Amino acid sequence: MLRILSSATKCLSARHCSGFLSRMKFMKKLREDDVSCAAVLQNSCVFLFHHLSPLLQRTERETFRPAVLFSSDVLSILERLGSDKSLLNESVLIGCSEQNQPQFCLDVGKLDQAAVEKECGGNFVNLKKSFFLLTEADAPLVAKGQALLRWHQTNRFCSATGQPTHRNQAGSQRVCRSSGAVYYPKMSPVVIVLVSDGRRCLLGRQSSFPLGMYSALAGFCEMGETLEEALCREVAEEVSLEVQSISYSSSQHWPFPQSSFMMGCHASVSPAHTLLSIDHTELEDARWFTLEEIDTALQVKTLPRRGDPLTVWLPPKHALANRLIAEWAMRQRGNRVEP
Repeated sequence: MLRILSSATKCLSARHCSGFLSRMKFMKKLREDDVSCAAVLQNSCVFLFHHLSPLLQRTERETFRPAVLFSSDVLSILERLGSDKSLLNESVLIGCSEQNQPQFCLDVGKLDQAAVEKECGGNFVNLKKSFFLLTEADAPLVAKGQALLRWHQTNRFCSATGQPTHRNQAGSQRVCRSSGAVYYPKMSPVVIVLVSDGRRCLLGRQSSFPLGMYSALAGFCEMGETLEEALCREVAEEVSLEVQSISYSSSQHWPFPQSSFMMGCHASVSPAHTLLSIDHTELEDARWFTLEEIDTALQVKTLPRRGDPLTVWLPPKHALANRLIAEWAMRQRGNRVEP
């Protein structure tokens, strides 16, 4: 606990020095004041999506980044494509850069995809694929944008009255004018855990994973469960192991399947009880990995292509699963006693 508090204190200090507090107050004002938000939107950065796929551009270094357009650019594109410029008003506020530049996202699924790509010099890429192409700094912003756009698209009606809901300008809430009910974007709580027996760590894969990719075990928290209870249940259900101890690592927003709040933990099991009984309705495979095998997997930097030799690889570096695995590997190396 002291370690966590110390880290948090350092983080807050750094944020204060970089104008973190002023940016947060600015964002709060934009979420609460429709007039101010609408005015700011006219001179902001806008990230485009097409049916929830983000627009990416290739850099000079042959990497990818989200295409950053200004509001004036978007208005010009809408005009050239014969679209109503009022579409810009459907943009959703997602952040504010350290240079105090408000950032919005907009889904232009109503427009022809190829035409927009030609105008912008980029391509709309499926979000799952995007996560393997983007940097650790860019991926969270794209994930947040897609999650908010998806939420608005799937919450257009009040669950109590069936009447249409109406968003505020920032897109931070929707209101039913008939009942007065206010709806806010939600994330589903998910526990993700790296299990270890002291010498090895446990990874699994679902049939939907790309070929060769393994990850930490994960599952949704059920109603009324604590984080610890959900973790122990998931491990028991998926691989029939009984957890002895748990330590918290960190958390992350994850846009899949429909916006999850991932809480990452390490868990240990008895070295004497490591036999796996896999629930194949949940996992295609699960097995123990040594430090050497994990080190090899961590070195895989590019996605294997069809025809390449089958190799084990891990989620992208900015994924919480990768962080848990890297933490475990670092501890294992530190615990080794040199002869």
